[in-house]
Amino acid sequence: MDTQSKHARIIPAMRYRNAPAAIEWLCKAFGFEKHLVVPGQDGRIDHAQLTFDNGMIMLSSVGGGTFGRLMKHPDEIGGAETQCAYVVVPDCDAHYARAKAAGATMLRDVQDEDYGGRGYTCRDLEGHIWSFGSYDPWQPSR
Repeated sequence: MDTQSKHARIIPAMRYRNAPAAIEWLCKAFGFEKHLVVPGQDGRIDHAQLTFDNGMIMLSSVGGGTFGRLMKHPDEIGGAETQCAYVVVPDCDAHYARAKAAGATMLRDVQDEDYGGRGYTCRDLEGHIWSFGSYDPWQPSR
């Protein structure tokens, strides 16, 4: 299967208190690109899609509704997360420097991984945890 020409079939969905600011920050700090942004009332974001290579995340403003009641924001649960996105990047050191310069809170500095590649872990501007690394599980081991 040629994974390079396929779009991701698993798309993380996240909520942000200030979704418009989060969209701009995620693009600046992590290199996401706006695919679709649907503004709501009072400066809220009803739905947004940001892409990174052939992957995507969806996000919206924190709010009500059935889905919204199922989710908690990191600041509501002591900064914890129950899931974390891992994003494959071609140059982990350069990506780390970009994210750090944009104000990401580093939880684990860039380092060589036991399973191959290099990686780091950080929090975004609202406390969500992200991991980035050069290890690509789709590629055969070298």
